[in-house]
Amino acid sequence: MSSEKITAEKRTEFGKGAARRIRRDNKIPAVIYGHGADAIHVTLPGHETTMALKHHGQNALLELDIDGKTQLALTKQVQVDHIRRVIEHIDFVAVKAGEKVTVEIPIVTVGDAAPDTLVTVEHTTIAVEAEATHVPESIEVSVAGLEAGAQILAGDITLAAGLSLVLDAQALVVHVSASPTAAQVEAALESAEAEAGIVHEAPADEAAAE
Repeated sequence: MSSEKITAEKRTEFGKGAARRIRRDNKIPAVIYGHGADAIHVTLPGHETTMALKHHGQNALLELDIDGKTQLALTKQVQVDHIRRVIEHIDFVAVKAGEKVTVEIPIVTVGDAAPDTLVTVEHTTIAVEAEATHVPESIEVSVAGLEAGAQILAGDITLAAGLSLVLDAQALVVHVSASPTAAQVEAALESAEAEAGIVHEAPADEAAAE
């Protein structure tokens, strides 16, 4: 896992008003926590930071240049305006090379299960312990050829060297079931509509006959 080098500016203004002014300048307010020190409040370049997070995923590691000093920062929480699709705020954890951290890694299924089956991912991420500078962007889980009824538990997943499972080994991560038939889908829809109190009007010809 490589780190992106980004120049950050320390900020002394806080609150919603200050955050809005920062975002108007196409920058992002952020906070760096960790290692027993006071939180560091910074401002990051908007486009450069957004692209770094897109390239490296939810656990992006940034190498922040703050007043000439370098700080490794692991992304922990990103607040996004879902209407304008822009980042509003980022929380980081300060880390050091070689340090172990617990992170949630996205699960990606690969391959195709047997025909007429449905693959359900019960845990979209799994918690693992990893070196801060070697956090993978995702963990692949193969479902190739799996038949209905197959299950993949957390403990069944092969992790890369240096990763340790934190999630309960018996936790169900992926489940393969038989695809529902058209009749089952229709019955489920009718049941849901009945519970919601939805009543469909009879077709005009049926209404006339009555």
